[in-house]
Amino acid sequence: MSEVLVCKDGEIVEGGVRVITAGEVEIGVIRHGGKYYAYRNHCPHQGGPVCEGVRMPAVLDIIAPDRTFLQQDYDKNDMHIVCPWHAYEFHLEDGVNVCDKRIRLQKFNVVEKNGAVYVNV
Repeated sequence: MSEVLVCKDGEIVEGGVRVITAGEVEIGVIRHGGKYYAYRNHCPHQGGPVCEGVRMPAVLDIIAPDRTFLQQDYDKNDMHIVCPWHAYEFHLEDGVNVCDKRIRLQKFNVVEKNGAVYVNV
């Protein structure tokens, strides 16, 4: 396994993404909440550039005690990556599909050292 330099720490703005190429693999490195997440930029659905999609919080239905729908809100503790091709959603934290836990993004380990960000490939 080798370390591939992504950037200096802080070069990716909060909420931003940088796509790098390591050999023949594109990897999207996303910065959120001061942490870096790295996934193969390939949606398991039909190969779309998943890391280039929007990132948004999970949508929650707010239900009253009598089980009637009240409203929707966002869960800002559960950010999603949304593939731009067909809107498949994945949890940013672990890359698991929101609707089917059997579908997941290929995750890469991110290492921060000496003021720089690296991905283990």
